[in-house]
Amino acid sequence: MNHQVKRPARGRIFPALLLAALALGGCKLGPDYVQPPVPVHETYRESVPPGESIANLPWWAVFSDPALKELIQEALDENLDLKVALARISEARAQAGFTRADLYPRVDIAAGANLLETQTREGTVPTRDVFLAADVFFEIDLWGKLRRANEASVQELLATEEAYRVVTITLVADVASLYLQLRDFDNRLAISERTLETRLDYLDIMQVRHAAGMINEVEVNQAEIQVHEAESSIEVFKRARAQTENAISVLLGRTPESIERGLTLAEQAYAPEIPVGLPSELVQRRPDILQAERQLAAQTARIGVAEALKFPSFALTGTAGVSDDLTDGGLTAGFLGLGAQLLGPLFNAGKNQRRVEIEQARTEQLLNQYEQTILIAFREVEDAIVATQTFKNEYDARLLEVAAATNAANLSWVRYDGGLTSYLEVLDLQRSQFSAELNASQALQSHLSSIVALYKALGGGWSVPPELASADAD
Repeated sequence: MNHQVKRPARGRIFPALLLAALALGGCKLGPDYVQPPVPVHETYRESVPPGESIANLPWWAVFSDPALKELIQEALDENLDLKVALARISEARAQAGFTRADLYPRVDIAAGANLLETQTREGTVPTRDVFLAADVFFEIDLWGKLRRANEASVQELLATEEAYRVVTITLVADVASLYLQLRDFDNRLAISERTLETRLDYLDIMQVRHAAGMINEVEVNQAEIQVHEAESSIEVFKRARAQTENAISVLLGRTPESIERGLTLAEQAYAPEIPVGLPSELVQRRPDILQAERQLAAQTARIGVAEALKFPSFALTGTAGVSDDLTDGGLTAGFLGLGAQLLGPLFNAGKNQRRVEIEQARTEQLLNQYEQTILIAFREVEDAIVATQTFKNEYDARLLEVAAATNAANLSWVRYDGGLTSYLEVLDLQRSQFSAELNASQALQSHLSSIVALYKALGGGWSVPPELASADAD
């Protein structure tokens, strides 16, 4: 039985070459990203109540003031910084698609027409032809250059999404903090106005007594000083209140205008004990930490891109088309061309190696920034925990101070009215009462704002799905 050896058809050479190149395309140079070890403690330094972290609550469940909720929602809808962050996500998504396109063949089309007149002995001979062609270019990703670039672009997209969450959390916290400051200035303005009314009453009494010759003019002047002190405090808090409204207006995407109020400062309701959860949860929740990690992963992939540029690139090309000679009835012809290109560096004075070292140095920078972001996050949480505890204790002490100062000021006036003490004692205790009331209001505002700061430090309101936290960009 005779066996004949068949020659492979030329039309099969190109597909075979393509399959062989694709088989080689499984290699990726450069390191694969591995999450660096994270310094996490089992507990926070300050003692905290047990329970699920307040950060697991959405912002609308944390704040009880209806007016504040409306302001936060408006800020989320209209804030310009948030819109910028959202536009950056769109840019990064488009950039990721732009980079991903290099993984696929590129097809270009060309068409044209020519009119040529040739002078001969017989006269002018016109020549007319048209052509239509398609060019195909496909780079075989032998060393993973294109896949590493795509990996970097995907991680950058994820980083912009985390940046958007950073802006969102910051915006919610800023609106809440400024609103609490506004209610504090409202409260201290009311205290100043009430104090002014009381001091005007005392001034009337002192002027009557001076007119009757019962006291000297110095005591009248001392009462006037008290009045003007209250008047100046009113202007201070009016100014602070207006400037705070202006700041809130900008966060809302408005021109400066009056801000609607809801509950008073004393009516703001928060849980008496605020659980913060486990420190290990912080690294998976804080968007700035996740953003820093995504940027580190993207930069790690760029090392592979730089490594791949040290080796030759291999591309397949093809051209197909038709040409039609329109002269004298025309003659149609088709053409087909297949080819391969190999391009690699030969000598560049170490430029490609320096490119790798540049990307490695940048990766080291981002690694340090990632670790620093984690340390700052833990510090902010610890600071907020101690702030909530100490400001609460301070506010309780300030309330006792107000009660004691008010009682002392009332008794001192009775003693002065009975001729048992000097007016200087009355003035001193009235100043203490005024100062105590102002300090108590500020301490309450600081306590409430520290809860907002704790919520922000914990990455409040944003939980990261496990599949996103461990996403593989391959």
